[in-house]
Amino acid sequence: MSLFLEPLRRSRGVGALSSGNAVAVLERGLLAQFRVNVWVVVTGWIEPVLYLLAFGYGLGGLVGTIDDGRGHAIPYAAYIAPALMAVSAMNGAVMESTFNVLEKMHYKRLYEGMLATRLGPLDVALGEISLALLRGAVYAIGFQLVMQVAGLNLSWWALLAVPATVIVAFGFGSFGMGITSYAKSYQELDWVNFALVPMFLLSATFFPIAFYPDWLQWIVMCLPLWQAVELIRGLTTGVVDGWMWLHLAYFVAMIVVGLIFTTRRLRALFLS
Repeated sequence: MSLFLEPLRRSRGVGALSSGNAVAVLERGLLAQFRVNVWVVVTGWIEPVLYLLAFGYGLGGLVGTIDDGRGHAIPYAAYIAPALMAVSAMNGAVMESTFNVLEKMHYKRLYEGMLATRLGPLDVALGEISLALLRGAVYAIGFQLVMQVAGLNLSWWALLAVPATVIVAFGFGSFGMGITSYAKSYQELDWVNFALVPMFLLSATFFPIAFYPDWLQWIVMCLPLWQAVELIRGLTTGVVDGWMWLHLAYFVAMIVVGLIFTTRRLRALFLS
């Protein structure tokens, strides 16, 4: 293998990172998904639907309407539905870019074979992150249809919720793969769930963060899931303002930093 890797070690610049063929990695991942665990992926949106039924309509029957934090009273189900949509995209992207990537990286050793070809670490990173992005998109589209049928999309701005969710999935996927490069076993990835659960519970998923102490509000507002929830909730409820650009910029920065981080990790692991 060293004969194949030597030219990449000697090369510098963009050519050392990418051959411009990330689509090949994506195609390989899609074929594997359809052959092995397509039903696991497709049914991944069932969990947020169950949360919506239990909390949105069960608990929502007691709550009635809720202030969305900006002076607008909306049905409780319409309040938590976009948050669950963001959570669904996050979970899909993170699961694809962590547990599945770990299997390919350390157990199947697919990336060593890929990087022994003309593919560069940026190709592998973009291909795998795109696969995570698509999984998040599948969850988002499925849940968006449920919201539409249930009448929980309160504005035409909701048409942009799915593209926004794809950007959210891209952000989580880009970081997930880089973090996974440090893990050696599935047990080590339990720390990922340890981080996801507090975000799920605290990021204004079920109630506004205005109920938190001021110091905790500032911490929550730094979390990526809170940014995602605010972005998607604003679109589905029609509360669109200048803060949307800030939420979007947060994920653009997250994507750029995540891609750089993941690409450098892959290069350090397999091409150094």
